[in-house]
Amino acid sequence: MYGVVTRNAEEVEWPEFDRTFYEVKDVTGRHTDPLEDAVSMVSCFGDNATAGTEPDLVPVDDEGNEATRERPYFDWSYICPLAEDYRNGLLTVIETCAEVNGDVRLDDVGFPRAEYCHCDRCESAFAESDFEDWYDWRASVITEFVAEAADRIPGTTYLTLYPDPYPGHLYERAGLDVEALAEHVDEFVVPLYDTSYGTTYWLETIASGFEDLLDAPFSVELYAVDVEVENLVHATEVVEEYTEGVFFGYEASNARATLRRMDAEEREGKSFGPE
Repeated sequence: MYGVVTRNAEEVEWPEFDRTFYEVKDVTGRHTDPLEDAVSMVSCFGDNATAGTEPDLVPVDDEGNEATRERPYFDWSYICPLAEDYRNGLLTVIETCAEVNGDVRLDDVGFPRAEYCHCDRCESAFAESDFEDWYDWRASVITEFVAEAADRIPGTTYLTLYPDPYPGHLYERAGLDVEALAEHVDEFVVPLYDTSYGTTYWLETIASGFEDLLDAPFSVELYAVDVEVENLVHATEVVEEYTEGVFFGYEASNARATLRRMDAEEREGKSFGPE
């Protein structure tokens, strides 16, 4: 199973791909209309635009440091998962997408890092909850959101995971309880991004780690922008041994060239003569 992640509507129809993810909402906060022939991809709690206009919705750690792209370790800005109006708006976007195409991919789900969030919303909600452990409470917040989103998705629910299969890391980092989430998610997607894929041993290490971690199906997403086709071919061959599928991110033409190369090599390797 091969697919592509794209922001370009015209690439959705390309026949080389078994599955197409179309970004309806990305981390910049940009919105576009869902497409009938593509799986809508929604960045949930990554949103630079909203963080810029409504800074009170940005998660903070116990020292008041905001989870924005201006700070180390963050490539984009985050919104607190307990920001009620924003969260309800997300669910509306997801429901609208699901009405156009029944499959939806939830991206950027979770808390930004292990030390977040200690805003007034989160502090009050934890204090009023039945949880004694803060990490357990965080996981319940994320699982509840995913459950609410999945209830609005009649088809396949996909969920992107941060690429760290080490036991307990996803739970502590983002509040992702993969066992609890698997009750609501049909397939996980793990982005393993590199700008060259000059070496691939680490791909096998991470992909095999997720194979051990997850009881649910998962696929790997590779970065395709300006990557040599031969390197993408090799990276694909490594990870597809462990996954349901391989998806290529953000350069459909390079992804198409990769699949064509793989198809040509497979045909060259076959013998049709008499034995």
